[in-house]
Amino acid sequence: MQDDICTAARFYAGRAGENTARLLRHRLHAFWPHTGNDRILGLGYTLPFLPLWARPDGAPCISARMDTPVTRDAPVFRPEGVRDCLAAEDRLPFPDLSFDRVLLVHALEITPRPDALLRSVWKVMKDHGRLLLVVPNRAGWWAHSDGTPFGQGEPFSARQITRRLSQAFLCAERHDGALFMPPPGARHRRAGTLAENAGHMLLPQLGGVFVIEAVKDVYSGVPALTAPALIRAPRRIYEPG
Repeated sequence: MQDDICTAARFYAGRAGENTARLLRHRLHAFWPHTGNDRILGLGYTLPFLPLWARPDGAPCISARMDTPVTRDAPVFRPEGVRDCLAAEDRLPFPDLSFDRVLLVHALEITPRPDALLRSVWKVMKDHGRLLLVVPNRAGWWAHSDGTPFGQGEPFSARQITRRLSQAFLCAERHDGALFMPPPGARHRRAGTLAENAGHMLLPQLGGVFVIEAVKDVYSGVPALTAPALIRAPRRIYEPG
């Protein structure tokens, strides 16, 4: 069964994976061009993308590979400045309110417990934190290609992913698309770049993946306090002496 799965580590070690990561990095950098000294967590399989923000002298940039057949394998080369570990989606080994930013790639679509994953993300994000999510587009080519990790899980429509984020007390603020060329075209660097530029201008909703930035809905995520019941003094009954 394992041999039939296109693992993320194996995909990104090849030419198609290298070109795919390059195109996605360009789109992710447009969302987060500057992160300063923010603490960043990458969850799912994010090692090809975290070098965008990793700095040897900066705040920790941590990769948490999810414990699934698609994302479990370690990379051949580990990026400099990125710490790496394996984690379960419902038991992240980090304290609450630990990270300023969380990146999810190859995560939500392949976990059997998406709600638990998003709840864990909500807990480890700071109240001002930001989430950047990459998920396969149900209407795109990549969701139906078994030869890439994007075709291994459950894809989403734009409305579905927005609703699931809302149910986890996360508010989607910005949407974009990426990977407009079909998966076989990922082997060709120039063709992929041309397709990406044309797709953004002509068919922005038909990318192979959605890229969505969300923030915490802090007030919805905190249970409302029940007003204390009014304490009434017992009625005094007059008893003649």
